[in-house]
Amino acid sequence: MKDVGFIGWRGIVGSVLLERMIKEKDFNSINAIFFTTSQCGELIPFDIQNKCKILQDAYNIEILSSLDIIISCQGSKYTSKIYSKLRLIGWNGYWIDASSYLRSFTNSVIVLDPINLNFIKKKIDMGIKTFVGGNCTVSLMLMSLGGLFKDNLIEWLSVSTYQAASGAGSNFMKELLLQMKFISKISNFINNSTNILDIEKNISKNIIKNDFPKKYFSVPLAGSLIPWIDKKINNGQTKEEWKGQFETNKILNTKNIIPIDGTCVRIGTLRSHSQSFTIKLKQQLSLNNMKDIIQSHNKWVKVIPNDMSHTINNLTPAAVSGKLSIPIGRIKKLNIDKNCFSAFSVGDQLLWGAAEPLRRMLKLLLNY
Repeated sequence: MKDVGFIGWRGIVGSVLLERMIKEKDFNSINAIFFTTSQCGELIPFDIQNKCKILQDAYNIEILSSLDIIISCQGSKYTSKIYSKLRLIGWNGYWIDASSYLRSFTNSVIVLDPINLNFIKKKIDMGIKTFVGGNCTVSLMLMSLGGLFKDNLIEWLSVSTYQAASGAGSNFMKELLLQMKFISKISNFINNSTNILDIEKNISKNIIKNDFPKKYFSVPLAGSLIPWIDKKINNGQTKEEWKGQFETNKILNTKNIIPIDGTCVRIGTLRSHSQSFTIKLKQQLSLNNMKDIIQSHNKWVKVIPNDMSHTINNLTPAAVSGKLSIPIGRIKKLNIDKNCFSAFSVGDQLLWGAAEPLRRMLKLLLNY
């Protein structure tokens, strides 16, 4: 039975990972050891079948180097400190990471096994020991459009994302709720007004004031949106937008780069990301053919009929949060070009966009 260490299990992604592992009874086949950066020596706060009931020091290189597999959801800062130290002393175990720090390393594999299982297996056979979950919107995009990528049908792709507050972390989720509460108080104070524009003006005036909760977002998200995620890079993209092309092509191990670009936007939802695609195909396909290719790729993607009722009931963050399904709809040919289509997809980024690929990578290593 392999010794598997877990770091960052209290955070959003780590919590979802533990939920999924408990539900799938994954802990029955490993000896799980839990680490902490702040509560060393305390008892683990849940009951699973494992030998070690005490939280271990997440910075103890000696204990970490005794493990067969390490799964970190602690973030890039932790990985940047610990990963190289372990490798430098000769640790040859498997490192599975949720953060972005290792994704661009040449000896790392970005994992999304419904898309690149054969590539993952090839790299394991070659002795690669570092496996990293991909960017949330990239993973969700590949899960929804996997059939088109598999058949090498995409010439280029433009993406507009609509990303939930949970993609930024728990503090941002809490702040969004505080912003909503702030707006609600203003609305209640003037709910006797018969003029809706009076209410709107009062809200708009107050959300830009200094007492509006915006410590983390720095600007209002509730009642607004933020068309900027992550830092700026040289060509005018944000790093979040840059990841679309870089990570997609690394996951697919493409010989010729598939051009991907777009705009990443933060919106006032708590969980689950949405994406709007403009897809240029290499050849002409009928609408039905395209839908069949998408639907047949994996068991989680679900094509939603392009009508109002199906769309508003199935193609929203509220409809998919907490679920593994990846609905994709609004599929139609565009007037722009006979080979251009548009589509809209939504998925729980804490599952397929974060925790689930890590869980499945662990299972793969245990069964390999």
